[in-house]
Amino acid sequence: MNKLDKLIVVGDKVLIKPKALNSRTKGGLFLPPGYSEKEELLTGYIIKIGPGYPIPYVMDDDNEPWKKHGEEKVRYIPLQAKVGDKAIFLQKGAIEIVYDDEKYYIVPQHSILLLERDESLFE
Repeated sequence: MNKLDKLIVVGDKVLIKPKALNSRTKGGLFLPPGYSEKEELLTGYIIKIGPGYPIPYVMDDDNEPWKKHGEEKVRYIPLQAKVGDKAIFLQKGAIEIVYDDEKYYIVPQHSILLLERDESLFE
């Protein structure tokens, strides 16, 4: 069992394994030096994702009396990011952690600027 399987990412957060940022991505996207001077950009691969943004579950008690009362169900709006995506994100919004002697970042989805996805990974 992979030690990362024990970790549960919550809400709209993703777990990213960092890698060195090149001035050009594999897909050919150039990152202007002026932008990285204004705010620190990092890149890495998404290892785990949270369930998404929680939204309330509304239960209409009058129309369905057979349902159990008191059970609160939570639904989620899923994240755009997928495991395996390469992400360019703002360091300012990221939280650096060390787990099992490896460095990772916990990043809210709103701090991710760009995703590079290799669709062949998901086939």
